[in-house]
Amino acid sequence: MSTDRNDIDLIDQLKNDNSIAFDSIFNKYSNRLYAFSLRYLKSESEAEELVHNVFVKVWEKRKTIKKEASIKAFLFTVAYNDILKHFRKQNYHQLYLSNIVENNSNELSERLEYASILEYIDELIDQLPERKKQIFLKSRMEGKSAKEIAEELNLSPGTIDNIVSETIKFIKERVNKESIALLLFIALFL
Repeated sequence: MSTDRNDIDLIDQLKNDNSIAFDSIFNKYSNRLYAFSLRYLKSESEAEELVHNVFVKVWEKRKTIKKEASIKAFLFTVAYNDILKHFRKQNYHQLYLSNIVENNSNELSERLEYASILEYIDELIDQLPERKKQIFLKSRMEGKSAKEIAEELNLSPGTIDNIVSETIKFIKERVNKESIALLLFIALFL
């Protein structure tokens, strides 16, 4: 695939922190990226958010984008991967919730108040030191891989994995092992 000469120049300028080049790339590709995302996500707000996130990643990774590479291919690859992450996460949550309803509908309706459990887990997460909290939220709430977080925070992926494991252990120790809250937590965060 040959790369448009104008795109090569834009990538070159972008690598030098040129915000005008970034704006040009955004203006050139954002509508196409939005239409692509909307086709899969079927939600205007989710498609807008995805486009925003893709361009945030472009800015964050501007120094590592190869100028011979197609910026269009880069943008659509990032968008495609984000869409896949979105559906994996959505599918996992739906599958888990349908299993709970199917297997424990009576017990669930009596014992589980979803919002209060999440609030309790949020309180536990808030007790963490700031760095651990940041890493855990990037991993479990933003769906980033250990490698992505490691690159972002200039740490090793092994360190990221250890911190996430320690955090999960910390939370498990504080949640009653017999309660449905633990089951919910494990399903949502592991």
